[in-house]
Formats: sequence, C-alpha cells, structure tokens
Amino acid sequence: MSAVTSPLVWEHVQPPAARRLLTGAIDAFAERGFQATTTRDIASRAGMSPAALYVHYPSKERLLFEISLYGHRAALEILSQAESGDASGSAPLAVTAGSGRTPADRLRAMVSAFTAWHAEHHTIARVVQYELAALSPEHFAEVATIRRAISALIEQVLTDGIADGSFAVDDLHGTTLAVLSLSIDVARWYSPARQDPTELGALYADLALRMVQV
Repeated sequence: MSAVTSPLVWEHVQPPAARRLLTGAIDAFAERGFQATTTRDIASRAGMSPAALYVHYPSKERLLFEISLYGHRAALEILSQAESGDASGSAPLAVTAGSGRTPADRLRAMVSAFTAWHAEHHTIARVVQYELAALSPEHFAEVATIRRAISALIEQVLTDGIADGSFAVDDLHGTTLAVLSLSIDVARWYSPARQDPTELGALYADLALRMVQV
C-alpha cells in the first residue's frame, strides 16, 4: 500500500471495507488509468470480490468522484493555509488578505506547499488531476467549484502583487494557470527517489517568483 493511501489519511471513510476499496481504487487508477481499470482490479486490491464493491459504491465512477472530491479539498486546504500563514490546519478555505505578508512571501509559501503536496501525495494527485474527464457532468461540476477556489487563491495573490508594484503580470488568467500547472505537473512524473518534496517545493517557489517579479 502506498504512503498516500494509508488508513490514517482515509480514516473518515467507514466502514473499513469501503476504505479498502477506495484506497485500492486510488492505486489502480494511478497505475492503469480510470478507463483501463476494472471493478475486479479494484476489488482484488482490497482483498474482496467484485460483487462486494457494489455494496459500498454504486459504480466505479462514484469511487473516482469520492477520490477527486477528497483530493481537491485537501489541496485547497493546503493552499489556503499557506496563503494565510497558518500551519496549524485551521485556516478557512477562503481567499484572505494574507495576514500582512507581502505578495511575494505569500506566493512563495503557496507554491512551495502546493508543489510539496503534489509530490508527497503523487499517487492520489495523479488521479485527482488527470482523470477528471471520467467524472459525470454533475460530479465534475462539484469538483470544478473547488478547482475555481484554488485558482482564485493564486489569482488573488498575483493581483495583490500587481497592485503594489512587486509583480509584473500582463496576462493574469494565463499566469495563474502557469503557476498552478507548475505544481500540478509534479504528480505526473514524481518519484520519491528523485527529490525530497520540501526541496522541490522550495525550487518551484523560486521559479514561480521569477515568472512574475519585476
């Protein structure tokens, strides 16, 4: 079992059989992709029969939705905490004023934390970021709301940097996407043997600042 799908991360999922199916689905989707993964693949990883899956989840897509929802909420929380300077885990999931820190300080903290999260949790992040097209329209719309909140946090700190003259950004929307993509793409290629998540976060934070500073 991968470190990302440890029972501690998913302890809110009950009963334990449902949790085993969910964590099995994460590893299967990350390894094979949603379309190539069968319910038998998922059940086998959970040590259960294929029929047992439907006792807890009505479909394979529902499993993907639960994974996507949890993963996006976790990523948003990490980004929100970094933006507000709160490392305690109690930061609200909203755009804040940044507690008096400079836009550069805030952007550095946000990109560092967001990148490190995608590295440390690369298995779930790969599923969350690259299997969105398999969600139903209704489920995609719910996840898209969280994705817009993530974008809004980055866009706000860039806007604040433009306002105080510390950032030079000609295309706010495009730059927001570029900054987010820098961190998100880590999930596609990351391996623990390549680089420490914290070190990678610091590197990407420096790169992001070079993109926008005057």
